Amino acid sequence: MLVNSQARVSKERAIRRRKLKKLWARLKELKAQGPSYQMLLMKLGAAKAEAGRVWSLVELTLPKSPRSKKARQQRVAGFEFALKKDKLREVLKREGRYVLRTNLKESNPAKVWEFYLQLVEVEEAFKNLKGDLAIRPIFHQRQRRIEAHVFVCFLAYCVHVTLRHQLRAKAPGLTVRQVLEKFARMQLMDVHFPTTDGRELVFARYTEPEKDQQLLLAQMNWELPAQSPPKITAKGELQSGYRPLPSRIFITILSRC
Repeated sequence: MLVNSQARVSKERAIRRRKLKKLWARLKELKAQGPSYQMLLMKLGAAKAEAGRVWSLVELTLPKSPRSKKARQQRVAGFEFALKKDKLREVLKREGRYVLRTNLKESNPAKVWEFYLQLVEVEEAFKNLKGDLAIRPIFHQRQRRIEAHVFVCFLAYCVHVTLRHQLRAKAPGLTVRQVLEKFARMQLMDVHFPTTDGRELVFARYTEPEKDQQLLLAQMNWELPAQSPPKITAKGELQSGYRPLPSRIFITILSRC
């Protein structure tokens, strides 16, 4: 089945332009630097690894290889590069076009494309679990602990998806990772005040949001939870109880949306 996706065309074209622009700037730097022949080959190899498929769109003209080892360590000239316009036209015609092969007996091509997009979403979910959420395997010995671990991971992913959906509507220029990094600067701390009878007043307080955090809160229509009331310790012992975590602030914000 031949698939033409205009959204995919725009995405691939943007990626190619960004990589080609970066590669072109890097080649200009190397030409201006005029490194030795050996160093030039090493830097071109690094640029090729970073450019990926875009590397095939550029034609290089390298200087002749010096015969002696001493000559390879001297500055060389004659390094040129040009854009392969024919290859670029061929790439433009293929962007956003795919041939999907499947064993599904489905007569409607739109259904096959929908299943393919679901596969992409599943792969993205695993990427987010390992990347932004940094979930790692923990080897449990009991069934209830395994189920609890899976539930916590699923709950974290639900919060991640909810935040991504809200950002698309209210702050499309931000990603989930950027928001998490911004709010990670907020800290939750316990402030202890001793009393005359040997006890302590404990205030659990989070830091005031910075300017960019306040702008994000206003853009997303979020409100920080109220500061928790103070606690007083028993005489000679610290009062036992649940201590709130910094992530609790963030989850509370999402629950109010």
